Amino acid sequence: MKLKFADRMANVKPSAIREILKASSDPNVISFAAGNPAPEAFPVELVRKISDELFATDPISVLQYNITEGYAPLRDKLREVCRTHYHVGTENDDIILMSGGQQGADLAAKCMCNQGDVVLCEDPSFVGCLNSFRQFQAKLIGIEMDDEGINLEKLEAAIRAHEHIAFLYLIPTFQNPTGLTMSARRRREVYELCKKNNILIVEDNPYADTRFRGEAIDPIKSLDDDGVVLYLGSFSKILAPGIRLGYAVGPKELITRMATAKQAEDVHSTIWSQRVACRFLESVDLDAFAKHLGDIYRRKCDLTLALLDEKVAGRFQYTRPEGGLFIWCTLPDGVDMLDFCARCAADKLAVVPGNAFLAAGDEGKTQSFRINYSTPTDEQLRQGVEILGKVAHEVIG
Repeated sequence: MKLKFADRMANVKPSAIREILKASSDPNVISFAAGNPAPEAFPVELVRKISDELFATDPISVLQYNITEGYAPLRDKLREVCRTHYHVGTENDDIILMSGGQQGADLAAKCMCNQGDVVLCEDPSFVGCLNSFRQFQAKLIGIEMDDEGINLEKLEAAIRAHEHIAFLYLIPTFQNPTGLTMSARRRREVYELCKKNNILIVEDNPYADTRFRGEAIDPIKSLDDDGVVLYLGSFSKILAPGIRLGYAVGPKELITRMATAKQAEDVHSTIWSQRVACRFLESVDLDAFAKHLGDIYRRKCDLTLALLDEKVAGRFQYTRPEGGLFIWCTLPDGVDMLDFCARCAADKLAVVPGNAFLAAGDEGKTQSFRINYSTPTDEQLRQGVEILGKVAHEVIG
């Protein structure tokens, strides 16, 4: 049978990261390509204890259907946590639980994008969400970044140049893939610009609790007094990605539409994970837990940066993040980035080519690639950076 696929799938390609992860399943390949939390960051014993208690005392409710918006006690607890820990949410906002933070971006696009509408985003940005937007046949317009985040002048120019803008998608804190953090000043400028132009901001904040240096900066949503921002949070980096649980905080009208859209996707997110997350938030001091996570990622990032300083300093540039899971590496002009990544792969090191994160996709041009320091062991970090140094010496000199 010859299948005829929907037009909306024409520009949607498999995630480059997922494809690289498949290739790097070879145990001999060192993967700097993943975006997984550090294995030592998982609160395994606490999750086991909570799960055992739930199945011993209330098994049917853990296994039964629930409402689309999410387990009510967890929604209530998250409202409290969002106000006190993240400083987001007002009486005009509502909250919905989702199957991972990325579903929030997908539901936002489903509710806000008509075919051909524009989605503005940082360039580069998270490939998973970019593919969600492409699936709804949005026109992606990438905005360059500078040291303070998305370039304000170029954002203003893009707003002037395009009609039918569905929203602006941002990852202001420890951005994926660059690891950069938008300044407090730039956050306010972007918020005021979007408020003035009636443009929704979709703020993705999965890495907030991985900070290990510098002062915390409140989310853009903390400024929101007019329903301009849809805030996406996730349990993937503070609890475990395998529980597939995220949430969105935003204007009540939008959350209601997202709930209707979600009903057609998965009815509701897994109730077991919602019950576990609720007990988790009731059991831990989230500020102290975030510090614990920061300590783990500080050590791994510092080791990686020290190795890079030793093996490749002067050959190519790399960011020095204050949190998150990633370092963004930029090769000198004239060096073929894709060839560099291929040479690394031939030496059994997987990194992610930077064009995977561009709004233009494979048609875009960049000298950069992404590496991850959270997933590899210390020995793998040493071996992997050794390979980076070897390839850099061969290609750059």
